[in-house]
Amino acid sequence: MSFSGKYQLESQENFEPFMKAIGELKCFLVAGLFWWLSVVELLLYLFCGIGLPDDLIQKGKDIKSISEIVENGDNFTVTITTGSKVMTNTFTIGQEAELEMMTGEKVKGVVARDGNKLKVTLKGIESVTELVDQDTIVNTMTVGGLVYKRTSKRM
Repeated sequence: MSFSGKYQLESQENFEPFMKAIGELKCFLVAGLFWWLSVVELLLYLFCGIGLPDDLIQKGKDIKSISEIVENGDNFTVTITTGSKVMTNTFTIGQEAELEMMTGEKVKGVVARDGNKLKVTLKGIESVTELVDQDTIVNTMTVGGLVYKRTSKRM
């Protein structure tokens, strides 16, 4: 089966806890860059420890994103439109690529294919996108023990 197509988000599980967790993770990673400045690190933890603001999480919770996937052999272009934000990632299976995370940060990673699953780990967040059937894609993201699941249907 081909991943190619346009899909609309139908449901999601653990959105709020996951967004708070990646907000805290992002701040933790930023704080780690200033390991020699204990006062700065303490301030970053105090400021960032609350994660993403609840109002932003609530706004994002109800937006039905649209994902467009173009698969051409081992080459993929994935465009996700959420409200006015558009995020496009282009990669080739098994080759390092610069990928944009949900936080907006761009990091290098290698996407692997395992049958009908695409797998990648970026900054401690494991992502598995599975083509469950011809019309359904399930994306599962895991950070620590927290799992965020998104189910999208072909348009």
